[in-house]
Amino acid sequence: MTVSEARSLGVSVVRDSRQVYDFLAKPENFPIWASGLCSSIERQGEDWIARTPHGPRRVRFTPANPYGVLDHWVVSDDGTEIYVPMRVVRNGSGSEIVITLFREPGMSDERFTEDADWVKRDLAALKGVLEAL
Repeated sequence: MTVSEARSLGVSVVRDSRQVYDFLAKPENFPIWASGLCSSIERQGEDWIARTPHGPRRVRFTPANPYGVLDHWVVSDDGTEIYVPMRVVRNGSGSEIVITLFREPGMSDERFTEDADWVKRDLAALKGVLEAL
């Protein structure tokens, strides 16, 4: 069994966890804050197609659920799936949003750090969007 290096990155948001979950459970809201994932996303049949920094990619999302789970999978051209666990957790009257970033095979230290920094920027943008609602 192989275990990848992982970083869990999070942000506190002054917004009810149900409101946060409801916003994040709509894939069409991802371009508003998730520049690391996509600049646009559209539904094509059962799939979501995202315009990512690396070109168009199919993205699968966890079905709606009462647990705050917002996992998604980005599918590369060769069919490899990149798993992105994401959670919304109640924190008093606010929320914690946590994304776990896994180091992909062959990824350099520099690239892994750049990806983590991008996720941090996206989470900061998400915080701003949610707290302005």
